[in-house]
Amino acid sequence: MSAKLPPPLSDYFAATNAHDVAAMSAVFTDDATVEDEGRRHHGLAAVRAWMTETIENYDYTISPGEAAPMGRNKTAVLVSVRGRFPGSPIILQYQFTVEGRKIARLEVG
Repeated sequence: MSAKLPPPLSDYFAATNAHDVAAMSAVFTDDATVEDEGRRHHGLAAVRAWMTETIENYDYTISPGEAAPMGRNKTAVLVSVRGRFPGSPIILQYQFTVEGRKIARLEVG
């Protein structure tokens, strides 16, 4: 990792690489929203389902790189994603919105 990330983000990345959905979802708010692949997942149950589905479909790992603040509670992180999909590995931008000590929104693009 090239930048020091705040705990909810670093915890999310570590849990993601372990494919630990319980630990991944533990850093999200109850009413979190995730936008990925043109779909919106709102609420913790929907976010958990998205996590499980992406792990099963892509068997991926991620390597966070450069991070930059984008306003008061938002951080953009460039992420290398390697998995079972065409074009792997790819670089995506993850935009996190943090409220308190939890992730309220994640946009993957």
